[in-house]
Amino acid sequence: MGFLAYLLLGLIAGAIAKAILPGRNNGGWISTLVLGVIGAMVGGWLGGLIFKIDTMQHFWSLSSWVTAIVGSVIVLAIYGAVAGRKS
Repeated sequence: MGFLAYLLLGLIAGAIAKAILPGRNNGGWISTLVLGVIGAMVGGWLGGLIFKIDTMQHFWSLSSWVTAIVGSVIVLAIYGAVAGRKS
């Protein structure tokens, strides 16, 4: 999957993750993009480890989207725990 596809997938996955984990999440669309891209990469890595498949090869496959969203939720939860502890 290309770089722009990762950005698009990360932005959408990050927005969905913020909708799943509502609360006081500081940051705008740039932090959503960054957390979503990191989450998509984490989700793809975990999906490859657990299911032994390359989930990030096909942009429109359901497994790519599910692993990206799950990874984004994980990254957003970790970010919320770390950022919430500081303030």
